[in-house]
Amino acid sequence: MSGERIPAPFAPNTALDTSSLSSQSSLLPLWDRLSSWAAENKATVYTIAGIAIVVTGAGIVYYRSDSRTGEDSGAEADARKKASKKERRKAKKDKEKDQAQPESKNVPEGQQQEAKRNVPTVETDSSDDLPPINHSTVDSFSDQERKEYATKLKIAGNRAYGDKSYNEAIDLYGKAILCKPDPIFYSNRAACYNALGNWDKVVEDTTAAIGLDNEYVKALNRRANAYEHLEQYSEALLDATASCIIDGFRNEQSVQSVERLLKKVAEAKGKAILDGKQKRLPSPTFVTNYLQSFRPRPRPEGLEETADLNEDSGKGQLRAGLAAMEKKTGEGYDAASRAFDKALELRDLDEHEAFAYNMRGTFRYLRGEHADALKDLDKSVELQPSLTQSYIKRASMHLEVGNREGAAADFEKAMEHKQDDPDIYYHRAQLHFILAEFGDAAKDYQKSIDLDQDFIFSHIQLGVTQYKMGTIASSMATFRRTMKKFDKMPDVYNYYGELLLDQQKYSEAIEKFETAIEMEKQTKPRGMNVLPLVNKALALFQWKQDFQEAEKLLQKALIIDPECDIAVATMAQLLLQQGKVTEALKYFERAAELSRTEGEIVNALSYAEATRTQLEVQEKYPQLANRLQGMGGLPGQGMR
Repeated sequence: MSGERIPAPFAPNTALDTSSLSSQSSLLPLWDRLSSWAAENKATVYTIAGIAIVVTGAGIVYYRSDSRTGEDSGAEADARKKASKKERRKAKKDKEKDQAQPESKNVPEGQQQEAKRNVPTVETDSSDDLPPINHSTVDSFSDQERKEYATKLKIAGNRAYGDKSYNEAIDLYGKAILCKPDPIFYSNRAACYNALGNWDKVVEDTTAAIGLDNEYVKALNRRANAYEHLEQYSEALLDATASCIIDGFRNEQSVQSVERLLKKVAEAKGKAILDGKQKRLPSPTFVTNYLQSFRPRPRPEGLEETADLNEDSGKGQLRAGLAAMEKKTGEGYDAASRAFDKALELRDLDEHEAFAYNMRGTFRYLRGEHADALKDLDKSVELQPSLTQSYIKRASMHLEVGNREGAAADFEKAMEHKQDDPDIYYHRAQLHFILAEFGDAAKDYQKSIDLDQDFIFSHIQLGVTQYKMGTIASSMATFRRTMKKFDKMPDVYNYYGELLLDQQKYSEAIEKFETAIEMEKQTKPRGMNVLPLVNKALALFQWKQDFQEAEKLLQKALIIDPECDIAVATMAQLLLQQGKVTEALKYFERAAELSRTEGEIVNALSYAEATRTQLEVQEKYPQLANRLQGMGGLPGQGMR
């Protein structure tokens, strides 16, 4: 029996993290597992462009990385992570205001406003006594005259900007540029265009400034802001990232800009992927995990293997679908999906019609056809209200789209029809777990166990819930009892190993993963759950930095189940840690392709875009490569 996903709580102060609902079997959802090391020093992390990138339910979070100290301040990281929406809005406004301000050469930014208030007003600083300055006259000036005129024009431009006479300031900065093409003059004129909302002109002038000084942080920030307004998010992300590297990640507003832009790039690309995504079943590991979250039941009467049915009838196809499901392979699940579709096309289902809608709705849901799946389950409960599994599955679908109230209502309806169905309590417990209501979750898992002692996942998830509640001793005791009761089932060893890995008890964790792997091989060689292989690879990677053995285990997992998204994402992580950035990028993009929901796709693409941006920064700004290495941005053996 393959294991099922153990949910994790969504990030506080955010919308419901529905991506965790559809992750594969794991103590933590896919992207949480890849990121929790940075937050808790207990799982996997990687560094890009000098910052540790952490994907959470709230999106991408950046933690500054300092190769000299080897660690970030936990308090500072928490403060960044927990910044309120109000604080973020204020930071964004402050940044935009800052980007709109002109600057004076050799004056620290913090003193520029004071400097502008104290601009001399003597006659020598006035532009009124300057000769006509244009393309035809500028060549007649000496170098010294050009320099003096440019300074006076810049001062006059700053004064005009301060008076909000932006067009006058643009003209003055333009004349200053004729006298002396200076990056500050271009950047200040860009500030005027910024104030007028002329974003194309902002890009034009900041590009000229960067051409003269390719490490001009303020011009990079201004151009990033303009690109963002033009919805050219990839270009904005590149500039913002380069600015952060040059500035050593000391500017909090710039770091937040990268966070925001990375999310926008991923969301834009994620929507395009989702819109064009072919509806198909996910990996067999995923499908098995989902189906086995419901207690096994005998086939409905009349659909037994020995029943005399015409295979070309609706009932015959319904039975064929059930038989194909039992293979627990990709081919078997595809065949089952087709058979359930065919059964409802042929009709003649009699008392099995509600069950047929239940099964077709299940596979439509797994293919990502949520609207059609909900219609099938609505029809199922209409035809047979006592079929509580249809309510439970519909509740899961409501929960995946963030409809907590709809999910709770369906659980209540299910209980009205069959109050002693242990599946109701088991799946309602998952709702509580995901919402971090661990006390209520523990009660429902225990109720599920009281009604049926023989369902392994109720015991496993009770142990995990106790662990999340901080009652470690109770959790370990629950797992020891579960291993004794289900000593021939690999799932309990795999999940217990995950808890040990979370405690950094690497040797013990690997021993449990190896036990699970051997049991998987013996009990279901054709439909093996690859998650113990992935977990062992992760443990070796964290414990011994044994990249070679970890990579072999992941390759084996992907041979068995090529569409296992967690194996793909972990391989990407492993490659990135070795500095194989280009190869890692391909795996992150593959993980996005395999993801089912928009949240999962965005998370995968966030990693992919962060990786891609690192490559682009190094290509466009080769002088930053050594600086990036010094900050820890190129782990392992360097790029390959």
